[in-house]
Amino acid sequence: MTPMKKSIHSPEQKEMQTLLRGLRLDAGLSQSEMAARLGVPQSFVSKYESGERRLDILEVRQVCLALGVDLADFVRELETHLP
Repeated sequence: MTPMKKSIHSPEQKEMQTLLRGLRLDAGLSQSEMAARLGVPQSFVSKYESGERRLDILEVRQVCLALGVDLADFVRELETHLP
């Protein structure tokens, strides 16, 4: 097993950012609209999409719920993009 990197700049983190942004765009939502669904400032969405902020699993779950995406489906999709 490879040691776990916690960097917000890891390739795995970048894949998750890309996937989350793509799901938001596929839903036809702006960052502001997504933030409103989450009840957070727009900067929160900007920061996790740009990699300035990491999301914990419960926050990822909230994002998925706001997008109407099943968390397990999201994780399966993410796994297809990771080494």
